[in-house]
Amino acid sequence: WSGVAPMLADPWPLDKDPPRCYFVHSYRVPMPEGSAAWALACSEYGERFVCAVRHGNCVATQFHPEKSGTAGLQILATWLGGSAPSGPAAVAPAASVQPAPPARRIIACLDVRANDAGDLVVTKGDQYDVREKGDGGVRNHGKPVALAERYYQDGADEVSFLNITAFRDMVLADQPMLEVLRASAQRVFVPLTVGGGIRSYVDGNGQSYSALDVADAYFRAGADKISIGSDAVDATRAFYAAGRKGDGTSSIELISTKYGRQAVVVSLDPRRVYVADRGSTEHHCVGPLGSEKGTPKGPNGEAFAWYCCTVKGGREDSEFDVVQLAQAVEALGAGELLLNCINRDGQGNGYELELIQQVKSCCTLPVIASSGAGCPEHFEDALRLGEADAALAAGIFHREEVPIQKVKAYLSTTCIPVRC
Repeated sequence: WSGVAPMLADPWPLDKDPPRCYFVHSYRVPMPEGSAAWALACSEYGERFVCAVRHGNCVATQFHPEKSGTAGLQILATWLGGSAPSGPAAVAPAASVQPAPPARRIIACLDVRANDAGDLVVTKGDQYDVREKGDGGVRNHGKPVALAERYYQDGADEVSFLNITAFRDMVLADQPMLEVLRASAQRVFVPLTVGGGIRSYVDGNGQSYSALDVADAYFRAGADKISIGSDAVDATRAFYAAGRKGDGTSSIELISTKYGRQAVVVSLDPRRVYVADRGSTEHHCVGPLGSEKGTPKGPNGEAFAWYCCTVKGGREDSEFDVVQLAQAVEALGAGELLLNCINRDGQGNGYELELIQQVKSCCTLPVIASSGAGCPEHFEDALRLGEADAALAAGIFHREEVPIQKVKAYLSTTCIPVRC
């Protein structure tokens, strides 16, 4: 989400002070020397570039109005209902041009699964356990489409769906989940991410499907990004076995080649493994632990830990730590990393800052912090101390303990740029 600054005095169909809009691709039009009648607006991401051009009623934008919330919809409505200025008014330059900096994102996550009656519901785990402690039923926070629309209206920058039972199911036969995406895309005008079951599989009739087939179905249903979990561990294993190179057949490579790496999020489910010192393991460690906002020391006073990547919803450990996996999937073509710390899930005591910092320092990909948010201050910690590019939460939004607008209102007082 980057600021869009008009370069013409009459920026139709843009507003004279437009808010941030949603960008995807990294291509750009270089800035002209001086003013140019065709250069409608510019933005900044590393450098300043032209992000919108106009010739008469013909307007082209690099950002996506249909994914830029109500502001984007207003741009489309203005274009459809009006006409461009003519004569000298069409080419008069703006008095000043200063785009707002890119915003840090606040993402609402919806864990979706069938309850015991077979209905799709949004649930939330406590360290990945989604069953109520009393009756043992699946914790139910509401219907997926209704919640997604609520979060969009409340200012979420993205909405992420995670089909948390998809590793056991035949994904392309999961029509209810695909229908959730279709219905959400008609109501939610910010980016939609979907994860769960992005892998190759064989159905009960012996028909083979590739991970790309699964991703194709999700994209056609309305997804803007897909999130790969357990399959990324398999891809990492093959990457290192081949001497740190891909062979073009992994789900990450196939999907990023067709849709672009910006459409591929790799979701990591790490858990802490405490050790006495760095020399006790070959894995990449964090520590010393025990700072005020950081990771606590281990049960036996251990001051160091490494993060073991798990698979199948945290049920099984892999042989990789987060640094090994992050570097492998970046090389294979991933565009973003989502960090879900199992130890923090559902605890409400803050994000795992050492985990975020370690991953940010070992790769160049944008990082989404997840697991542990309990108050607006935790979002600030993840974005400022952890240097995350985005922060994701679920339970506190579902239970309406902390609305998204309250989080953004707080962050705006800390000078962290957010889309309001």
